[in-house]
Amino acid sequence: MSAPPIVDDAELVAASRDDPERFTSVYDRHFAAIRRYVAARLGPEPPDDVAAETFLTAFRRRADYDPVRGEVRAWLFGIATRLVGEHRRVEERRYRTLARVAPGRPEEGPEERVADAVDAQLAQPRLAAALRTLSRKERDALLLAAFTDLTRDDIAVALGIPVGTVGSRLNRARGRLRAALSTTKGK
Repeated sequence: MSAPPIVDDAELVAASRDDPERFTSVYDRHFAAIRRYVAARLGPEPPDDVAAETFLTAFRRRADYDPVRGEVRAWLFGIATRLVGEHRRVEERRYRTLARVAPGRPEEGPEERVADAVDAQLAQPRLAAALRTLSRKERDALLLAAFTDLTRDDIAVALGIPVGTVGSRLNRARGRLRAALSTTKGK
């Protein structure tokens, strides 16, 4: 008779130390969320590679995972954020490009969808330019909060910082974005 399936992520990581195949379940559970986060940070080109690299790094370091420090998801997002940091030049280039790109033509459809699309397209260059004004640390905290469903506690684990620092970085980043967007609004 086989062992009952493990449902807890931390138990899966621990079990994968002796049975590496168990790590496949961690990958299956979290790859899509990690890929979406990486795509949101770096654009459509490298997310598969960076997400795969996240899980390869996690697999290699699975013996270092400590469930007392936080959930597996937060640990994975922390690894992904560090790898995104290595691809920072791509991210910076993406924000510079988005800041320069003129809004495209709205798609046809119901009035509300068209109005929403126009608003979003008009805001995109200003938002990209404003994101470039943030420090790397502020941008990491803000984009983890925006692109994932991680709590502040999880973001603290992902970035290896105290929860209070997460709050400070988020507040500072949001304030800087508000200021940058309000000064560019009339342009």
